[in-house]
Amino acid sequence: MASIKKSGSGWRAQVALAGVRHSKTFSTKAEAVAWAASRETQIRSGENAAPAVVKTLDDAFGRYLREVSVHKRGHRMERHRLAAIADHVIAGRRLGGLPLGEVTSDILGQWRDQRLRGTAAANFADKVLGASVIRELNLLSHVFTTARREWKWIAKSPTTDVRRPKGSPPRDRRISQDEIERLCLALGFDEGPVSTKSAAVAVSFLFAIETAMRAGEICGLKRCDIKGSVAHLPRTKNGTKRDVPLSSRALDLIALMPSGDTLFGISAASLDALFRKAKGRCQIEDLKFHDTRHEAITRLAKKLNVLELARVVGHRDLNELQTYYNETAEELSKKLQ
Repeated sequence: MASIKKSGSGWRAQVALAGVRHSKTFSTKAEAVAWAASRETQIRSGENAAPAVVKTLDDAFGRYLREVSVHKRGHRMERHRLAAIADHVIAGRRLGGLPLGEVTSDILGQWRDQRLRGTAAANFADKVLGASVIRELNLLSHVFTTARREWKWIAKSPTTDVRRPKGSPPRDRRISQDEIERLCLALGFDEGPVSTKSAAVAVSFLFAIETAMRAGEICGLKRCDIKGSVAHLPRTKNGTKRDVPLSSRALDLIALMPSGDTLFGISAASLDALFRKAKGRCQIEDLKFHDTRHEAITRLAKKLNVLELARVVGHRDLNELQTYYNETAEELSKKLQ
């Protein structure tokens, strides 16, 4: 049943039929009535209506998650990202409820700008950097490309004409020995056998600095994956396997963990939550668990050549090492003396 209501200086028409909801604002009531009648006819005709008219962004996100994203390692994160994008309100309309034909480059440009500046309703708490928006736009682009190529729901992707924001500079955060000691103390780790999840987080943190392994790789590591002084990762973030050489310190840390199938006995979600809490208690700012990868690669670069380092950390493109290698000018100057 269509609903026509006065909205500011125009008229807003809303159609809710057969589980499909559409809305649009017009300058005159006659235009709103005509559009609503036409839209209802299209919905009722079902097969005769163009997918871009009947299918909404919510429909596209749902199908993408079921058919495409489910096969990715980052499926859980993509689900959260798409849900957040769908709930954004642009010009008074929720993005997820828009028919695909009405998701234009202009609409997505407004969404991009809202992400970059934050929203007043949220006290700008949802403000993000350009790199985050670029990742979300890339995900949206794949959704629309799949809808165009495979599902034939749209003729053109609206992301094609959306300007990407400037990317954020790579992080160069190093971790000091003082910060390491304070975090271990806050997590209750004293170099003895591990008996708590907090202590397991501390050991995971130290292990990451030794190996440059990611949090997910560490949490998924099993005892059967350790062969002598090598940790075998059957599947990494890039979808490939990798063997990581273990230092004597890394082996000592493994020896402190209790028996069990999973080496560190903690999930990625628990590791993140406990690490954040410990960081807060220590009043350590601007530190992420992933910064251990920067720290580890910078340390390993002093012992391994560039090809060896790339193999250890799993980078196929040697240029990627520039993102993580963060030795200071002072440290480099010592090599020139």
